[in-house]
Amino acid sequence: MHLSALTFLAPDTPLMAATGAHVDLVKSVEQALMHWLTNPAYQFEFALAPQGTPFQRRTWQAIASIPFGEIRTYGELSREAGGTPRAIGQACGANPFPIIVPCHRVVAKTGLGGFANASDGWLLETKRWLLRHEGVL
Repeated sequence: MHLSALTFLAPDTPLMAATGAHVDLVKSVEQALMHWLTNPAYQFEFALAPQGTPFQRRTWQAIASIPFGEIRTYGELSREAGGTPRAIGQACGANPFPIIVPCHRVVAKTGLGGFANASDGWLLETKRWLLRHEGVL
């Protein structure tokens, strides 16, 4: 079974129990995320089913290769994956697997940049937390 997406939900989203045919996968993801919370160097090992353009998929592969505890700028990643820094940012925003494909490790040359198509609010605070959790900030 392949994971098709992992989505950040707003902090006030009510929790719901997993149901249906994918309960085992959901529980496996939940367990892996709990391991990651206690050990931010934890390596996820899920079969992913990314849907995206060839450029997005190339960008996500480049993001996945950024080592734990390191960051890259949008410009650095654009030299590796092609495209422009802005296109890299858009591909980061379209990443269907945040944390697993750690797009939070991609930052602007002069600051944090955006996160999940947000430039402020709880999603940007989430990016700060993720980088602190990995010891980058």
